[in-house]
Amino acid sequence: MPLQSEFILETCELTKAFKGFVAVSSVNLKVKRGSIHALIGPNGAGKTTTFNLLTKFLAPTSGTITFNGADITSEKPAEIARRGIVRSFQISATFPHLTVLENVRIGLQRELGTSFHFWKSEKSLEQLNGRAMELLESVDLASFAKTVTVELPYGRKRALEIATTLALDPELMLLDEPTQGMGHEDVGRVVDLIRKVSANRTILMVEHNLGVVADLSDTITVLARGAVLAEGPYSEVSKNPLVLEAYVGSEQQ
Repeated sequence: MPLQSEFILETCELTKAFKGFVAVSSVNLKVKRGSIHALIGPNGAGKTTTFNLLTKFLAPTSGTITFNGADITSEKPAEIARRGIVRSFQISATFPHLTVLENVRIGLQRELGTSFHFWKSEKSLEQLNGRAMELLESVDLASFAKTVTVELPYGRKRALEIATTLALDPELMLLDEPTQGMGHEDVGRVVDLIRKVSANRTILMVEHNLGVVADLSDTITVLARGAVLAEGPYSEVSKNPLVLEAYVGSEQQ
């Protein structure tokens, strides 16, 4: 068995153009295995487009994407999900009128080979209850197991989305704006959760809250106008004159 690379995910000259407009331009990304890597930048920097390229919701105009040494550039979203790349918060939307436990159990159904077969009997899914409760405990939601999801506070819904993503046992978890729209208390709770679930996996996240980025990230890649502007630890990136200019310039436009 070949030795695993230090980098779990790499892109080479990744580019996406829309009718002449280059949204992502020659991005070279190297995400270290077992790290928390943040993708930041001012509005319009190309962060979401990059995420859409990595999760195959968009096809690149040119360039390559490699995961665990395999070229996944032309693979479909379902194929890369099976490889262990799961995007949270946008694709792991919860079902509002099911209970918290039922939502996690749906994510676990894949283990039974009955993925998303809602007509399966309640009894056939009971064997998943133990693992579902373990996942809920891991995100501090065990006491909400019987709560109908629509009744959960906003921050707790995000915790549930983490649990449903964990049910798919991702090796690389992509978090898209995990603290967006949250109050201070919820932000703190989600930051703690992200740190906790990162123990056995790699996390790549897009996040606007620079306090969260500084708190969690091992490495930060700054995008501006679709290209990589800077990369490194927060202590270095936050003092980079080009980064400061990009943020201030975008606010003045």
